[in-house]
Formats: sequence, structure tokens, C-alpha cells
Amino acid sequence: MAKAQSKLFVLDTNVLMHDPSSLFRFEEHDIFVPMMTLEELDNNKKGTSEVARNARQASRMLDGIVSADKEDIKLGIALAGPSGGLASGRLFLQTEAIDSIIPASLPTAKADNQIIAVAIHLSEKSLKRPVILVSKDINMRIKARALGLTAQDYFNDKVLEDTDLLYTGTRELPADFWDTHDKDMQSWKQDGRSFYRIQGPLCPGLLTNEFVWQEEGSQPFYAWVRETDGKSGVLETLTDYGHKKNAVWGITAKNREQNFALNLLMDPEVDFVTLLGQAGTGKTLLTLAASLTQVLETKRYSEIIITRVTIPVGEDIGFLPGTEEEKMTPWMGALEDNLDVLDHDAEKAPNGSDWGRAATMDLIRSRIKIKSLNFMRGRTFLRKFLIIDEAQNLTAKQMKTLITRAGPGTKVVCLGNIAQIDTPYLTEGSSGLTYVVDRFKGWPHSGHITLQRGERSRLADHAAEVL
Repeated sequence: MAKAQSKLFVLDTNVLMHDPSSLFRFEEHDIFVPMMTLEELDNNKKGTSEVARNARQASRMLDGIVSADKEDIKLGIALAGPSGGLASGRLFLQTEAIDSIIPASLPTAKADNQIIAVAIHLSEKSLKRPVILVSKDINMRIKARALGLTAQDYFNDKVLEDTDLLYTGTRELPADFWDTHDKDMQSWKQDGRSFYRIQGPLCPGLLTNEFVWQEEGSQPFYAWVRETDGKSGVLETLTDYGHKKNAVWGITAKNREQNFALNLLMDPEVDFVTLLGQAGTGKTLLTLAASLTQVLETKRYSEIIITRVTIPVGEDIGFLPGTEEEKMTPWMGALEDNLDVLDHDAEKAPNGSDWGRAATMDLIRSRIKIKSLNFMRGRTFLRKFLIIDEAQNLTAKQMKTLITRAGPGTKVVCLGNIAQIDTPYLTEGSSGLTYVVDRFKGWPHSGHITLQRGERSRLADHAAEVL
């Protein structure tokens, strides 16, 4: 079989600033870094933002590759050694001035156009193999294609090509489930729960902490997978949080997925929870109710820490005065709204005085800390309930930084809607939230639920459908 032809990939600056390790992600193919890409890395290296950190990291990696190599730089630098065997291609740097061969109407001073000119020069010089421009910038890719170049997005950070394939955390059991899985089935009761050890055709596909349900027939069945070895599985029935007697801080589950989510949020053995869903599905309200119950009533955690990415929907409102907590307050409107709902439910409780309710709300607010993402590096949280809101705007690297802050006894909950991404260059497939949902599925101490039904109001639900 003939060996596949290696390609030459020309890297735009935003690829390196998005993922510095992209230098080692092109396997057997060669990569070319234009001088303008290095110039733009240098221009973006100052500051404390994630982009600046990535620019510095990319520069250090390039320096390490070039410094360690004693070969003639014009012949390309082998990447097999620096990449630890991940890549077998070569790195080429622009070592000569290239005359602009782009249309006169395009300004040559613009960095994008100079990188396109380099790619065109290489494609004319290297007729024997494909030259491909790689950029996260859509308009740059359009311009390159208009000039006859092959251009593509950087795909290596994508977890899934189609987010419809993303793990939902739930599985509907077929109508004949009990007929096909009752061979040698064992059942027992423990602590008020029913357990079923099953064997059958569904078992190889089951994941630990995946929820299974069946609503056909007179007796609906809801359970989650507690153990699985590929040949058999153990199902455990759920706590019904839709019933008033199991209300969590006055909140009951309004639908099937909310009940699944509360089972995850209230289980002390589940350290990491991800909740996806559109606006109004109850992600924040359920999480806040579960966290307050476990901090103030059962004392399982010492306090609640809430953080989120501070990306505005409209125009930015400039610098904000005050402490870290005060600066974060405008971004925490959702928290206040949900506390109002929880407080409203508390007002319905009998024998509740205004003074008592005010004291309770003061106590609640004293146990909730609002933190900025900017100051998370190097911290360790012990016995904390950490809520990461709007997690769809985090990159996979930022998500790793946050989750690794968790010390003993800490629970981390990520909330988000991957249809509302505001971060440049992030897509539904490459969001950090998509990344962790995919990587954590099946781990015995994590769980995920995609919430389906909006429960905010009939107006909000209708708007979500028709707008």
C-alpha cells in the first residue's frame, strides 16, 4: 500500500494562541510558521489574559524546539523528539523574505494578508504536495479560498464533530427490557432503595451513573446504573425529588430530568456534576437549592463558591469599583434571581416571621462566596461546593485549571448551555463543557444530565421555541 502523501500546514497566529500544543498535533505532516505569525505572537505576549499566557507558552515551545536542534533550520526541524513521539513531521520557519503575490487591492501591511501571501508562495513552490492554511479566523479562511488556497479550521481541539452525539446522561429502556434482561436477575433492598443486577444486550453500552427510565405501563421505572462491567450491571432506584416530602430547600423536581439532576447533586459519592440545558430549564436553581441544603442543613460542605466567565452580551460597561466580590456582583444577577425564588418559597413556610426570613437570607449570603476566574490558579478548595456557571465559555485548558482546584470533600458542578457560546474561536464541539462531559462519562464519581424542558414560564418556553 502506497504511503499517504504528507501535507504542509501553514499556521495562523490564532491557532497557536488558542492551543500552544497545536505544534505537535499534525502527526506525520509538516508545519510552517511564517515570520508574521511570530511577530503577532510577540505583540500578544504581554498581560495576564489566557490569550497572553498561550502566546508566551507557544513562544517557549518554539524556542525549545529551535534551540535543541543542531540541524540547518532551512531543512526543517524534526518534531518527533520534542513532541515525545506525538508528531513525526518537521517544523519549518520562514527564513527568507517573500515578495507579496496577493492582489494589489489587499493591504500588504495587514498581518493576515502577509500570512496568506506566504501560503500562496509555498503552494506555488511546493507543487508536489498540498499546502493548507490553518486558521481559527473565518474571514481569513474565506479570503484564502477566494485566492485559490486550501484553508481549514483547526479541528484537533474538537471533542465531537456533531454535538447531537454528546452524552445526555439518560437512556430510555425499550418496551421489552424486562423480558430480555430478566435471565438470572437478582434484586434486593438496601436503605430503602431497590437494586437489580441485570444481564442482557443493553449491558455492554451502559455507563456508570447513567440514568435509565421506562414510562410505559402502569408503573413508571426510574433508576441509575451503579455498577457495570460490560456483561452485567447494577441498577438502583432513585429518590423521588418530585415529591414534597423530599423537597430540597423547598424545591421539588418539575420533570424527569430535574429529578435525575437532584439525585446527582445530593449524592455525596458524586464529586463532579455537569448540567446542560437551555435557558429556564432550572440548572442554577436546582444547584443552588442542593448546595444550600448541604451547606446549611446537613453541613456536608463548609461554603458555596460560585464563579463564572465575565463575558458581556452587549457593550462592556468599563472598569468596576470595589472588592473582587463587588466587581463580580453585576455578573451574578442569576444568583440573586434564584435566591429570590428560594426566599419566596421560604415565605410560604408556616410560622415564618419577616425578621426570621431576613436573618436566614443574611446567613445564606454569608455562606456564598463569589470568586473571579482570574484568581483561581494555585488555590485548593477543601469541603467546598464549587459552582462554575456559564461553563460553555471556558476552554478545555481553563476547565482543567478550575476542576483541579478541588481538594478533599469538594463537589464541583458545571452549568451551561452550549448553544450560547460568547468566547471567540470556541464552538459547541470545542467548548470546555463539551470536553468534560465527554471525558468524565462513566467515571463512578461523576454524572451528567442534559435538561430538556424549560420550567421558567410559559412566555420563556414559547420564546425559546419560536425565536
